[in-house]
Amino acid sequence: MTEKRELIRNGKRANGREDDELRPIKITVGVLDKAQGSCLLEWGKNMVLAGVYGPREVFPKRDVDARKAILVARYVMAPFSGVEGHGRAGPNRRSREISKVAGHVFENVVLTEKFPKTMIEVQMEVLQSDGGTRIAAITAGVLALADAGIPMKDLPCGSGVGTIDEDNKRMVLDLDKYEDNLGKSDIPTILSPRTGEILLYQMDGYLTKEQLLEGLDKVQSKAVPRLREEMARALKEKYGGMAENGGVEQ
Repeated sequence: MTEKRELIRNGKRANGREDDELRPIKITVGVLDKAQGSCLLEWGKNMVLAGVYGPREVFPKRDVDARKAILVARYVMAPFSGVEGHGRAGPNRRSREISKVAGHVFENVVLTEKFPKTMIEVQMEVLQSDGGTRIAAITAGVLALADAGIPMKDLPCGSGVGTIDEDNKRMVLDLDKYEDNLGKSDIPTILSPRTGEILLYQMDGYLTKEQLLEGLDKVQSKAVPRLREEMARALKEKYGGMAENGGVEQ
């Protein structure tokens, strides 16, 4: 049962953040020795580990594509990742759904045609969860791909956005677990900073067209610039001048 909590206190978010303020973010790339690229992302109380394996031989062989690499994304939550527990380890309906949408994001930015007849695996595991794990996991996956030297068109990023007030009108960024569970709506959104292309846009709840546009504007104008800066900084800390463009193909 979800614990009852106040989401708004004295006119402000109960967690102390402004409506357009993200949780603290800490990014470390290159944390796994056995992966071609990896990232440990701490976003608020979320903690996600991502590893990239490949390009490598395709298995099973029947899936080989002579024109491009096969991209496989896998999202799972560790059984100990949240106080409510997530049961047994391994995939379930939710993890399969998020794996699929994450794969769509990666396929839209990775230059798979540069690696024909191979496969690239992006493994994302949530070690600790506190709302917004799909956005955090995809962000970690993007950074792991960059760490692996996989060429991409952009470093996609974004945030959840939704309403948390009883009137279903107050749109806020980056909902934590309690805001997500007890709020009125939630829209996980990922964009391409260069083009503004929407790569992920899912909706839970009921909102007007004006609210949808307001939420998208908050993600684009507030969340994306901050995240793009943090991602570039993490890559630059490891690679120096090589990461001035965030590992993105010009």
